[in-house]
Amino acid sequence: MIIKVLGPGCANCVNLERVTREALEQLGVEATVEKVTDFPTIVGYGVMSTPGLVVDEQLVLSGRVPTAAHVREILEPLVR
Repeated sequence: MIIKVLGPGCANCVNLERVTREALEQLGVEATVEKVTDFPTIVGYGVMSTPGLVVDEQLVLSGRVPTAAHVREILEPLVR
């Protein structure tokens, strides 16, 4: 599983990466977590408001920082 955190590196982007890693740990899932800061690439995923979260090339969240529990809910069906 490849997870991409989309954003310029702002505090919200850092927080999204943190809660995503927490959710992965809680699920016991190993994944590659990448940061994407290139605006043309971010817009290419359809994100108009950062941060964004992409799982295996599918945009699953954008424009806010969820809780680790919410990220876990998003990821759980994708890993099972």
